[in-house]
Amino acid sequence: MAPSLVVSARHAHAVPHRRGRRQRVVVASSGGAGPPPKLVTFLGKGGSGKTTAATIAAQYYASEGFKTCLVVQSQDPTAEHLMGSKIGNSLTECVANLSAIKLETGKLLLEPLDRLKKVDAQVNFTQGILEGIVGEELGVLPGMDSICLVLALQKLLNFFSSGRSNSQSEFDVIVYDCNNTEEILRLIGAADRARSYLRYVRDLAEKTDIGRLASPSLLKLIYDSARPNGKISEGRLSTEIWNEIEQLLEKISVWFADPSKLACFLIMDPRTSISVSSALRYWGCTTQAGGQICGAFGYTEDPSEMHREVAQKFVPLSLSFLPFLPNDSSVDWSRALSSLSQNTKEQLRNASTWVYPSVSFDSVQKSVTLFMPGFDKSEIKLYQYRGGSELLIEAGDQRRVIKLPLTMQGKVQGAKFVDRNLVVSIR
Repeated sequence: MAPSLVVSARHAHAVPHRRGRRQRVVVASSGGAGPPPKLVTFLGKGGSGKTTAATIAAQYYASEGFKTCLVVQSQDPTAEHLMGSKIGNSLTECVANLSAIKLETGKLLLEPLDRLKKVDAQVNFTQGILEGIVGEELGVLPGMDSICLVLALQKLLNFFSSGRSNSQSEFDVIVYDCNNTEEILRLIGAADRARSYLRYVRDLAEKTDIGRLASPSLLKLIYDSARPNGKISEGRLSTEIWNEIEQLLEKISVWFADPSKLACFLIMDPRTSISVSSALRYWGCTTQAGGQICGAFGYTEDPSEMHREVAQKFVPLSLSFLPFLPNDSSVDWSRALSSLSQNTKEQLRNASTWVYPSVSFDSVQKSVTLFMPGFDKSEIKLYQYRGGSELLIEAGDQRRVIKLPLTMQGKVQGAKFVDRNLVVSIR
């Protein structure tokens, strides 16, 4: 059987390029599999098969003995059809080790509102206004889906926990069926972006008359409703609360950037050029958002098909293959899982070993190299603020701030785009 093109740091060889150059194509070994990431999701264009990939991954993890939860945030019944069971608003066990839940924002809004009401009844901040709000009458506004998703994932994953919980209800892995790739990109970078906004909000709260008057009570109302780490604000200064919120956002930001915690995979139809191009673009967008792409998957009817040219476009990522699943009949999951190649299984299990660094610093040459796949030079804008201590990179509707090491801080001398890398020289 012809091997698949995949990437690993352990085994590498060169293959001829069409113009005579030689590219490094790295092939993974079949070493021991480690634990899966805590949160897995698939990114790609609409109709690329994200839901199918999510159900395959969830079934695979469950078959390996991991306690798995499939999270769906869509009214599309595809996941229910593939799973062969109804998915409701509470955890439903589908098969051994595998549960599923459907997130509906309209219902998820009720819990945080009830928390606010209870705290407000104690501090009387809104003087009864909150108590008069009927949660069931509230509609869903743009942006609420993302906020409620974070709250739901926090309950399942506990971002704030300092260690692994001993709770019997904890899942080994959460597979999130990403309904909208743009939404997950926003989610990945949300904590880091929120830290920037937090600094400005804190300045308003601490340095303006209206802020000093209103912010202490409002801050404690929100903090006591959220109760991060199970704490409350009683007896604590506003400064302590602001500092803790900053630390929590930093912790969440680090969590989402860790491929052993969050594994994002690209999904595509390797036979369709637009599907491949979209996957390449989302690779770059995810990097810009501060996340990591851990590998790519494509659908194929014949696993022996190499799709070598497509695989080379994604080097140094691995490209593994998933089987097509029937849309008009029930899925034989035993047969589907047995058709998964060893490379596919290893990629799902050992996601953190496939990571390629997105930023590297050369203190000798005083240069910064940013890996930016899916973009061309005309789509990238470079800015510099704060006296040369940072670089601001704008591409793909995402802005990324790169903090320069002390020994490399200075003004930009020039920049060039070479083989998917933006190389910035500092003087």
